[in-house]
Amino acid sequence: MASVSYTVGQPEDGAPVCHILKAKLRFSTHAVARLTRMEGGILLNGRPIRTVDPVRAGDVVTALVQDNRPPKAPVIPGPWPLPIVYEDDYLLVADKPAGMTAHASNFLPDTPTVAGALARERGTDFLFHPVNRLDKGTTGLMVVAKSGHVHDLLRRSLHTPDFRREYRAVCLGRPQPEEGTIDAPIGRDETSTVARKIRPDGAAAVSRYRVLETRGDLSLVKLLPETGRTHQLRVHMASIGCPLAGDWLYGMEDPALISRPALHSWSLTLVHPITGEVLRLTAPLPQDMARLFP
Repeated sequence: MASVSYTVGQPEDGAPVCHILKAKLRFSTHAVARLTRMEGGILLNGRPIRTVDPVRAGDVVTALVQDNRPPKAPVIPGPWPLPIVYEDDYLLVADKPAGMTAHASNFLPDTPTVAGALARERGTDFLFHPVNRLDKGTTGLMVVAKSGHVHDLLRRSLHTPDFRREYRAVCLGRPQPEEGTIDAPIGRDETSTVARKIRPDGAAAVSRYRVLETRGDLSLVKLLPETGRTHQLRVHMASIGCPLAGDWLYGMEDPALISRPALHSWSLTLVHPITGEVLRLTAPLPQDMARLFP
């Protein structure tokens, strides 16, 4: 079982166990309560301990990092390939293909899912905690936490220097200027159940872009989201007159060119929330985008 430990220093001498769990191991109040219900959930020098008990300098506090509950709903395994580019006891990073959603949907019951692909390999009791969700048509790096605690830590680091994502996109036209920042709030489009649009009362949204290469009427663009709004990169690129190729919602559907919005989660720089290791991962462009910029 995965666990985390902390050796108590002199400044924490006499503090209660719950202080170490919250302040040093960064467990939420809810997570601490969950640990108290788990056998061996919290140990002091290898022995069970109450959260109100004091610690002394040199003591080692250990807490399990796992969920003690079954999935909320049964996950149906599916025979869908899902390449894993990194994995340890706490998290994994998948290279999600196009056409796959995170979870099953009543509206799209036959759609391949990340949850189903993982359930096939790891069993239906594998708890799936997606950190950075990708649209059905978007490909590339997607982080999955293996526990609620790690998920909480990763979500806190999103859009900070500890969790930086870089995308590649193919857009129509050539953005002018060729490098810039789009700072435009995004909210719901009242005319659609799924679409978003730029609106003054929307949530703050910032994206940086840079043109990497141009071929005819298409541009290969590097995109860096500073925030994480729904459809943010697609909406922002359309707002400057350069919608993503194949984007049926914000641009023009063109199956002969590409059958989905041409967006790929290309690289990830992540400070591991447990080990502190800096992970630098990349996923090459999928074939349908690579053929547009060979």
